[in-house]
Amino acid sequence: MADIWWKAHPHDLHRLADRVSSVYVERSHIDRDENAVVVINKRETVRVPAAMVAVMLLGPGTRITHGAVNLLADSGTTVCWVGEQGVRMYAAGLGPSRGAALLNRQAWLVSRTKERLAVARTMYRMRFPGEDVSAATMQQLRGREGARIRKLYQAEARRTGVPWNGRVYKAGDAHAAGDDLNRLLSAANAALYGICHAVITGLGASPGLGFVHTGLATSFVLDIADLYKAEYTIPLAFDLAKQGHTEERDARLGLRDRIAQDKLLGRIVQDVKTLLSPEGTDMPDVEANELWDERVGTVQGGVNWAGSEGVPVVPGVSDPGMGDEHLAIIGPEFTEDTSSP
Repeated sequence: MADIWWKAHPHDLHRLADRVSSVYVERSHIDRDENAVVVINKRETVRVPAAMVAVMLLGPGTRITHGAVNLLADSGTTVCWVGEQGVRMYAAGLGPSRGAALLNRQAWLVSRTKERLAVARTMYRMRFPGEDVSAATMQQLRGREGARIRKLYQAEARRTGVPWNGRVYKAGDAHAAGDDLNRLLSAANAALYGICHAVITGLGASPGLGFVHTGLATSFVLDIADLYKAEYTIPLAFDLAKQGHTEERDARLGLRDRIAQDKLLGRIVQDVKTLLSPEGTDMPDVEANELWDERVGTVQGGVNWAGSEGVPVVPGVSDPGMGDEHLAIIGPEFTEDTSSP
């Protein structure tokens, strides 16, 4: 009989000492042990206190019990079903106790022209290191970004010797138009969008409230992904084209490997947090079950207000308490069971 390896002894478990922003799990079994989720594979067993994790990313080969999902939901931990190393996001579930601080602030920033422009300028500043964009208009920023990307394509063509004839893209079908290089770019970008989507959802922000992009349910995803294309997807596509690897799978796996090597998931978490809640922003780490009031801002929720004006309370916001650490728990490659029945 094959060894039932996911039945671990409690003595095999060890605690995760520090709060983490995200935990990525691949080729493992996830169960519940009191107030912790237990991640078990043939290599190791890790006990993760659910309240210390903001988002759990479930990669290929992962199974999870109803008890574990229940605990994560009660702890306000987002659960995302993703591809390898976060490439592509398939589904997500959000616990009811999750605070809305980051979402509220995002909505506040995007609905005010001055603040929205400030965030957009910060995004472009991250792409133009050492350049002053503090007084640039959106039109000027778009022009500078276009020139930067054009020069980058030309530089990559010279570096790799792969001919570049311009970006070709067919709306609604990213892989239907263009040459092999264009298809690789589209495939790599699509994978990058999945990673950014998973992080944004996991943080409790809205994928649809973009600052540069607008009108799509993934506008903010496109905003964040644009921060990394020059560093990741564009060089990757040229490298793959040079090597003759022209399939969508080649781009997806190539990006997966670079993400794991550079620990990009943790970097995206920090960048999103920096953009939406820069240093000095007051976002208390408290639960805020409140009701909106047009005169005083908010009043306490969970109270029967019939026949009474009530006493207003000081408005508060809830921060998911994100740390900056990203943990990956990846089991060994599966092998076929050759034991006889």
